[in-house]
Amino acid sequence: MMRIDYKQASPGAFQAMLGMEQYVRGCGLELPLLELVKTRVSQINGCAYCLDMHTKDARAAGETEQRLYLLPAWRETSFYSPRERAALAWAEAVTQMASQDVSDAIYEQARQQFDEKALVDLTLAIVAINGWNRLAVSFRSDVGSYQPPA
Repeated sequence: MMRIDYKQASPGAFQAMLGMEQYVRGCGLELPLLELVKTRVSQINGCAYCLDMHTKDARAAGETEQRLYLLPAWRETSFYSPRERAALAWAEAVTQMASQDVSDAIYEQARQQFDEKALVDLTLAIVAINGWNRLAVSFRSDVGSYQPPA
Protein backbone atom coordinates (compact mmCIF):
# COMPACT_ATOMS: atom_id res chain seq x y z
CA MET A 1 0.00 0.00 0.00
CA MET A 2 1.32 3.41 -0.97
CA ARG A 3 2.59 5.48 1.97
CA ILE A 4 2.70 8.90 0.32
CA ASP A 5 1.81 10.10 -3.15
CA TYR A 6 5.01 12.11 -3.50
CA LYS A 7 3.85 13.72 -6.76
CA GLN A 8 0.89 15.26 -4.98
CA ALA A 9 2.57 15.88 -1.61
CA SER A 10 5.43 17.92 -3.11
CA PRO A 11 4.72 18.97 -6.70
CA GLY A 12 7.83 21.16 -6.81
CA ALA A 13 10.09 18.26 -5.90
CA PHE A 14 8.37 16.08 -8.49
CA GLN A 15 8.81 18.79 -11.14
CA ALA A 16 12.52 19.06 -10.28
CA MET A 17 12.93 15.32 -10.80
CA LEU A 18 10.97 15.53 -14.07
CA GLY A 19 13.28 18.32 -15.22
CA MET A 20 16.30 16.12 -14.66
CA GLU A 21 14.55 13.26 -16.46
CA GLN A 22 13.70 15.52 -19.42
CA TYR A 23 17.33 16.56 -19.69
CA VAL A 24 18.51 12.95 -19.63
CA ARG A 25 16.02 11.90 -22.32
CA GLY A 26 17.16 14.71 -24.60
CA CYS A 27 20.90 14.69 -23.91
CA GLY A 28 21.80 12.56 -26.92
CA LEU A 29 22.40 9.20 -25.25
CA GLU A 30 20.68 6.31 -26.99
CA LEU A 31 17.27 5.57 -25.46
CA PRO A 32 17.78 1.76 -25.55
CA LEU A 33 21.03 2.21 -23.60
CA LEU A 34 19.27 4.44 -21.07
CA GLU A 35 16.51 1.87 -20.56
CA LEU A 36 19.09 -0.87 -19.93
CA VAL A 37 20.87 1.32 -17.38
CA LYS A 38 17.61 2.32 -15.67
CA THR A 39 16.53 -1.30 -15.50
CA ARG A 40 19.87 -2.52 -14.12
CA VAL A 41 20.03 0.20 -11.45
CA SER A 42 16.42 -0.56 -10.47
CA GLN A 43 17.35 -4.25 -10.13
CA ILE A 44 20.20 -3.36 -7.79
CA ASN A 45 17.94 -1.10 -5.72
CA GLY A 46 15.05 -3.57 -5.67
CA CYS A 47 12.58 -1.05 -7.10
CA ALA A 48 9.59 -2.97 -8.46
CA TYR A 49 7.82 0.17 -9.69
CA CYS A 50 10.79 1.29 -11.81
CA LEU A 51 11.50 -2.26 -13.01
CA ASP A 52 7.92 -2.52 -14.21
CA MET A 53 8.15 0.86 -15.95
CA HIS A 54 11.54 0.51 -17.60
CA THR A 55 11.15 -3.07 -18.80
CA LYS A 56 7.84 -2.04 -20.39
CA ASP A 57 9.45 1.04 -21.95
CA ALA A 58 12.39 -1.04 -23.18
CA ARG A 59 10.10 -3.64 -24.75
CA ALA A 60 7.96 -0.91 -26.35
CA ALA A 61 11.17 0.52 -27.87
CA GLY A 62 12.10 -2.87 -29.35
CA GLU A 63 14.34 -4.38 -26.66
CA THR A 64 14.32 -8.18 -26.60
CA GLU A 65 13.01 -10.17 -23.68
CA GLN A 66 16.17 -12.28 -23.70
CA ARG A 67 18.42 -9.26 -23.08
CA LEU A 68 16.11 -8.02 -20.33
CA TYR A 69 16.02 -11.45 -18.67
CA LEU A 70 19.80 -11.74 -18.73
CA LEU A 71 20.55 -8.20 -17.57
CA PRO A 72 21.46 -9.23 -13.99
CA ALA A 73 24.13 -11.52 -15.51
CA TRP A 74 25.22 -9.22 -18.35
CA ARG A 75 28.90 -9.99 -17.79
CA GLU A 76 28.25 -13.67 -18.56
CA THR A 77 26.76 -13.12 -22.02
CA SER A 78 27.78 -11.73 -25.37
CA PHE A 79 24.40 -10.05 -25.92
CA TYR A 80 25.54 -6.52 -24.96
CA SER A 81 27.76 -4.23 -27.00
CA PRO A 82 31.04 -2.84 -25.61
CA ARG A 83 29.29 0.53 -25.12
CA GLU A 84 26.41 -1.10 -23.23
CA ARG A 85 28.83 -3.13 -21.11
CA ALA A 86 30.78 0.02 -20.20
CA ALA A 87 27.54 1.82 -19.31
CA LEU A 88 26.31 -1.08 -17.18
CA ALA A 89 29.62 -1.37 -15.32
CA TRP A 90 29.62 2.40 -14.71
CA ALA A 91 25.98 2.31 -13.57
CA GLU A 92 26.67 -0.48 -11.10
CA ALA A 93 29.77 1.24 -9.71
CA VAL A 94 28.09 4.64 -9.31
CA THR A 95 24.99 3.06 -7.75
CA GLN A 96 27.03 0.99 -5.27
CA MET A 97 29.69 3.59 -4.45
CA ALA A 98 28.82 3.52 -0.73
CA SER A 99 30.13 -0.05 -0.52
CA GLN A 100 32.78 -0.13 -3.27
CA ASP A 101 35.04 2.23 -5.15
CA VAL A 102 34.34 3.58 -8.62
CA SER A 103 37.59 2.12 -9.88
CA ASP A 104 40.01 3.59 -12.38
CA ALA A 105 39.52 0.47 -14.53
CA ILE A 106 35.75 1.01 -14.74
CA TYR A 107 36.30 4.71 -15.43
CA GLU A 108 38.78 3.92 -18.23
CA GLN A 109 36.36 1.40 -19.74
CA ALA A 110 33.62 4.04 -19.68
CA ARG A 111 35.90 6.72 -21.20
CA GLN A 112 36.74 4.40 -24.10
CA GLN A 113 33.04 4.40 -25.00
CA PHE A 114 31.84 7.85 -23.87
CA ASP A 115 33.28 11.32 -24.34
CA GLU A 116 33.30 13.69 -21.36
CA LYS A 117 29.81 15.12 -21.96
CA ALA A 118 28.28 11.71 -22.60
CA LEU A 119 29.84 10.28 -19.42
CA VAL A 120 28.54 13.20 -17.35
CA ASP A 121 25.11 12.72 -18.95
CA LEU A 122 25.21 8.98 -18.30
CA THR A 123 26.13 9.67 -14.69
CA LEU A 124 23.22 12.11 -14.39
CA ALA A 125 20.92 9.40 -15.79
CA ILE A 126 22.20 7.07 -13.05
CA VAL A 127 21.67 9.77 -10.42
CA ALA A 128 18.12 10.30 -11.70
CA ILE A 129 17.09 6.64 -11.66
CA ASN A 130 18.62 6.19 -8.21
CA GLY A 131 16.48 9.14 -7.09
CA TRP A 132 13.33 7.72 -8.65
CA ASN A 133 14.10 4.33 -7.07
CA ARG A 134 14.43 5.91 -3.63
CA LEU A 135 11.14 7.77 -3.99
CA ALA A 136 9.25 4.73 -5.27
CA VAL A 137 10.67 2.27 -2.73
CA SER A 138 10.44 4.60 0.29
CA PHE A 139 6.86 5.63 -0.42
CA ARG A 140 5.79 2.25 -1.86
CA SER A 141 4.54 3.40 -5.24
CA ASP A 142 1.81 1.16 -6.64
CA VAL A 143 3.33 -1.34 -9.04
CA GLY A 144 1.84 -2.61 -12.28
CA SER A 145 -0.36 0.19 -13.56
CA TYR A 146 2.26 1.93 -15.72
CA GLN A 147 1.78 1.74 -19.48
CA PRO A 148 4.29 3.10 -22.03
CA PRO A 149 3.18 6.16 -23.99
CA ALA A 150 1.56 5.27 -27.31
